[in-house]
Amino acid sequence: MTEHAQPLRIGIAGALGRMGRAVAAALQTRGDAVVSAVFDRAETAGQSLDGRTLTTPGAAAAASDVIIDFSTAEASSRLAEFAKGAGGPSLVIGSTGWTEADEARVQSAAQRVAIVRSGNFSLGVNVLAGLVEQAARRLSPEDWDIEILESHHRRKIDAPSGTALLLGEAAARGRSADLAQAAVRARDGITGPRTPGAIGFAVTRGGGIVGEHQVVFAAEDEILTLSHSARDRSLFARGAVAAALWVAKKPPGLYDMMDVLGFRD
Repeated sequence: MTEHAQPLRIGIAGALGRMGRAVAAALQTRGDAVVSAVFDRAETAGQSLDGRTLTTPGAAAAASDVIIDFSTAEASSRLAEFAKGAGGPSLVIGSTGWTEADEARVQSAAQRVAIVRSGNFSLGVNVLAGLVEQAARRLSPEDWDIEILESHHRRKIDAPSGTALLLGEAAARGRSADLAQAAVRARDGITGPRTPGAIGFAVTRGGGIVGEHQVVFAAEDEILTLSHSARDRSLFARGAVAAALWVAKKPPGLYDMMDVLGFRD
């Protein structure tokens, strides 16, 4: 008689946040994965959340095969550093607003543990990124300007969004360019003519907008617009759970949703 496989044990970091709650809701009806632990800021340990007791990162790591983290870049990088020292668990990170120090900690941790990090866990957005890269490869920077427009709710604390930067990186890859050099994140006053090859960003914050992104390729006599609209943040939670199931079987390394969805060999 064949034994049934045990459900994947998933811990949730930032469990008190909107995305943390969405991940917990996404796991309620699954048979292949369960919530094994929940935690948030240090001072919340011991509090109750929907019948579960908030714990510490260390206790959550010991109880989990994978931790899904939509908290802050600083907290995520510290969690990655902890996982590196402990040799696990694997991580799925959806935090945005990364500094060079945060980035360095995650890069170092990925030498010991498997990490999926993405600015967006939507299937549609990652398909969009692939299309943006292909379009940028075929439309010359001398004739086609690229502008990325994004809108989010009033509570979002970083700009441009992680998704906008993901799309910017896709455009830069298509043009064999460095986004850090090509990006124009703000325009004000007498800016002069547009620099050929620049990738511009525009940001809107207001109300309860879940996420709207447009990538505009503008030539003198035609405009191509590629766009994505998120209607409910549960789609990001489902993508994060799919990433957790995928990364649990992978060797140490830093992956993204293009890997999870099989868009890379």
